[in-house]
Amino acid sequence: MSRIGKLPINVPAGVTITVDDDNTVTVKGPKGTLTDKFADSMEIAQDAGVVHIKRASDEKQVRALHGLTRSLLHNMVVGVTEGFKKDLEIEGVGYKAQLTGNKLVLNMGYSHPVEIEAPGGISFEVPAPNRITVRGIDKQRVGQIAADIRKVRTPSPYVSKQGAGKGIKYAGEKVRRKVGKTK
Repeated sequence: MSRIGKLPINVPAGVTITVDDDNTVTVKGPKGTLTDKFADSMEIAQDAGVVHIKRASDEKQVRALHGLTRSLLHNMVVGVTEGFKKDLEIEGVGYKAQLTGNKLVLNMGYSHPVEIEAPGGISFEVPAPNRITVRGIDKQRVGQIAADIRKVRTPSPYVSKQGAGKGIKYAGEKVRRKVGKTK
């Protein structure tokens, strides 16, 4: 039995979970609605405020999906109640971010500013010119948008005259420093 897969999912008050015949799960909560389709080999059972995930067989593929299904469903419940966020930091002289409507405008040393529009269900916050917060209810989408923003200018690992670590990094991320070219 999967250690993660056998854990029950507690459903908080104000959250409703509906499971269709084809294992399509819809989770509604105060922050929004999420829908996902899970493998047919997973049995999703709902008892008074608790959801259990059971697997149909002990095949290798089914065992692998057991913990994954439970984690994805738990993330859906957490997303519609609390939401998810990713914090990014900008380092470098002249590098900054600003919010224009629902667009994030990044000045990262290129000849033009880079504009990233917030897709549906995702919001940006810029509490300071060198900090960005990405918020949403879908954990995968929040992480993907944060990764796309980081990709605009990844942090430089090289120690040079211009300074090391210039770029966009996750909050708390340690950039491993490398020695630059020698003469």
